[in-house]
Amino acid sequence: MLPSVRERFAQLVSGPEEELDLAEAALLIAQEEQPDLDITVYLRRLDEVATAARARLPQAPEPRDLIHSLNVQLFHEEGLAGNESEYYDPRNSFLNEVLDRKRGIPITLSVIYLEVGRRLGLPLVGVGFPGHFLVKYTGADGERVLDPFAGGATLTLEELAQKLRRMYGDANPFLGQIPQLLVPASKKDILVRMLHNLKGIYLQANDFARALAAIDRILLVAPDLVMEVRDRGAVHQRLGHLQGALQDFRRYLELVPDAEDAEAVRTIMSRMMARLN
Repeated sequence: MLPSVRERFAQLVSGPEEELDLAEAALLIAQEEQPDLDITVYLRRLDEVATAARARLPQAPEPRDLIHSLNVQLFHEEGLAGNESEYYDPRNSFLNEVLDRKRGIPITLSVIYLEVGRRLGLPLVGVGFPGHFLVKYTGADGERVLDPFAGGATLTLEELAQKLRRMYGDANPFLGQIPQLLVPASKKDILVRMLHNLKGIYLQANDFARALAAIDRILLVAPDLVMEVRDRGAVHQRLGHLQGALQDFRRYLELVPDAEDAEAVRTIMSRMMARLN
């Protein structure tokens, strides 16, 4: 019997980081909401994009040639771009939709960039920059910070600082921490961030069933994220799943008994238990 979408996702994320197929895992996030999605079609499309990018390379290409060809293929030939007008549309978080609609948010465009770049042999990593996911090239010839949301543009430290000022103001503490903010994100970090984006979109829309599904998958990837355990309890409560809410709240208090909101959580639990009795 074939595993369900959720079971396949759990299998992928429970294995070693180096064996995790990021593109497949990202597509499984979409497939849970789109059961008819054929993942192999989109994995093959990534292969085809890489083949087309490779075809325009000179003999013995330098890394700059690879990056240039990757940018041309993705953002000119394929027409991928940042979806600024509908930034919070959940379809921007589904890799197949981004490939079909040619519009996405920084993290999904970065996943495509990473996966096509990997097929070209480029040493690329994701970077969980605050508020705007990026990609970093690290090779013998140095490092480059790349922004797939801006057509693969190379960003200087000053441009990164400007980005932080626009998002968080001139007095934000991130400005003095830019080198530390450029550390590589693991594939599991990337999946958690994708799912966290979806969770936020669904909570904003009061779509608690889909928010719950997103949190469930976050905890499959990273079971120790205690705030997600608490938030899942709160979503269970909103859906009327009192037993599920109590279970998560108990787990949360076991993990962080001295949490700032511990007393408030205990009060909520007491009210729920009174309803059940």
